[in-house]
Amino acid sequence: MEKSVHFDNTQIGFSHKSNGQLTKMKWLFTLLNYPWIVSIGSTLALWALKLRLPFFQDLVKHTMFEQFCGGVTLTECEPVIKNMAQHHTLTVLDYGAEGKDNEEDFQKAHQAFIQSLQFANNQQNIPVICIKLTSLFSFAALQKVSEKKLLLTEELEAFERGIERIRSICQLAHDTNTAVFIDAEESWIQPAIDDIADDMMKAFNTTQVVVYNTFQMYRHDRLAFLKSSQLKATKNQYLFGAKIVRGAYMEKERLRAKQMGYPDPINPDKSATDRDFNLALHFLVDSIQNTAFCNATHNDESTFLLTKLLIERQIPRDHPHVLFCQLYGMSDILTYNLAHEGFRSSKYMVYGPVKDVIPYLIRRAQENTSVSGDIGRELANISKEISRRQSAS
Repeated sequence: MEKSVHFDNTQIGFSHKSNGQLTKMKWLFTLLNYPWIVSIGSTLALWALKLRLPFFQDLVKHTMFEQFCGGVTLTECEPVIKNMAQHHTLTVLDYGAEGKDNEEDFQKAHQAFIQSLQFANNQQNIPVICIKLTSLFSFAALQKVSEKKLLLTEELEAFERGIERIRSICQLAHDTNTAVFIDAEESWIQPAIDDIADDMMKAFNTTQVVVYNTFQMYRHDRLAFLKSSQLKATKNQYLFGAKIVRGAYMEKERLRAKQMGYPDPINPDKSATDRDFNLALHFLVDSIQNTAFCNATHNDESTFLLTKLLIERQIPRDHPHVLFCQLYGMSDILTYNLAHEGFRSSKYMVYGPVKDVIPYLIRRAQENTSVSGDIGRELANISKEISRRQSAS
C-alpha cells in the first residue's frame, strides 16, 4: 500500500504566499479570533454599507476581501488563479452577489454565470463554477414549490423563466466541458432545489458529470437522501454528481424549527454530522464508476479519510470523479499539501463587487469564530511557517 498522506507541511501549505502576505494573514486571523470584534465589525459593516460610506469599501477590499475573495472581476481573479495553478491547485468559481430577489438582478446573475463559464472555457484550471438558485429564482417561489403549493400565473411564469436560466447555464457548461455545483440552501426551499438539480442532471449528465447537487450533512436526513438520489440516477441511466458539505445555516435552521414548532432538521451534535459525512464518503467512493463528487470540507479527518480510501482501493489520486475543495483564504495547509501529493485539489473562489460580497464576508468571519479550533489552527500554522522562514534566513 502507498504511504499515507500528511497535511502538516507548512512550507508546502504556504509556498504561494510571500512573507508580507503571511504577516498580514496573521494579523487578520488574530482579529477574527476575538468573537466580540467580529460581532461589532459585522454590525458596523452592514451599517456602513447602508450609508454608502466612501472609505468603507476600500477598507474591506484590502482586508477581508483580499483574504477571502479572488477579485472584483474575473480579470482581477486571473493572476490569483494562475498563481494557484502553478502549485497544481484548481479553482471553483463563484459569483458572490447575494440577497437579491427581483427579475433584474436574476438576469444580472444569470449573465454573470454565463460570463464565468466563458471565462472558464479559456482557462485550463477552472473545472467548475458554483451557483445558488436563489440568485436565479424568487425565494418565495422556491418555498411555495417546496411546500407543493400552486403558483399563481405570474409566479409560474417567473418560475419558468428561472428554469430557462438554469437550463441555459447547464447547457453552456455541457458545451464547454465545465461542471456546475448547485449549492444547497435553507431546508424550507431545498426540495425545489433538489428537484431542479435532479432534472438538470437527467438532462445533462448523460456521458459526463456536468451538474452536481449539494448535500448538507448536518441535516439528519441527508445521508439517506444522498443514497436515494444516487439510486434514482442509476435507475434513470444518468450520471450522479454530489458535493458534500457539513452545512452553513445551522443557527437559522434551529431557530425557525423552534419558532414554528416542527422537528429540528439538524443532527443532535457534531459527532453525528461527522459520522454522516464520513459515511457519505464511503458510499460515494463505492459508487465512483457512475458518480462524481466533491469533498468540500476543512476537516482534517474527513480529508484524510478520503485520501486513505482512494489509496486503499488503488483509485488514481487524480481520478476525474473526485475533487477536494476548501474555501479560498482558509485551510491552505490542506489544499496545497493535497495538490503536492497529486490529488485533485481546489479552492472555492468567490468574486464580485465588494459591496455585493459583504454578506459572504460577514458569514466567513462569523463562521470562523463559531467553528471550534479553526482560527487557532490557522494561526498556529501561519506562525509556524513564519518561524520556519525566519530560522532559514
